Amino acid sequence: METKEYRPLPDGLYIGMSSIEGNGLFTRKLIEKGVELGITHIKNDSGDFHSNFIRTPLAGFANHTKTPNCGIYECGEYLKMKTILDINEGDELTLNYTLYDPCKNYINES
Repeated sequence: METKEYRPLPDGLYIGMSSIEGNGLFTRKLIEKGVELGITHIKNDSGDFHSNFIRTPLAGFANHTKTPNCGIYECGEYLKMKTILDINEGDELTLNYTLYDPCKNYINES
């Protein structure tokens, strides 16, 4: 039986050196506005995790900025990330985060 290689990030995304802070999340291809990138947080009510969410690698490497190109929204027991702007090849994917109320839409597309 052949096993599939584990990929902690969606195809086309990679971790690189960030001009914002340490490592960051980058793209190898153009990603258009409105593309869902995947799960950033999983709800866990054990009380063992900050804001009762477990963070995935997708959220773990997305740096904070006040002018993000991605946003987070709630989908059942998950928080998911999607682009709010077109993101060019080689650009860093960013969020404006503080992990506030997990029951609201965090995307501000103003």
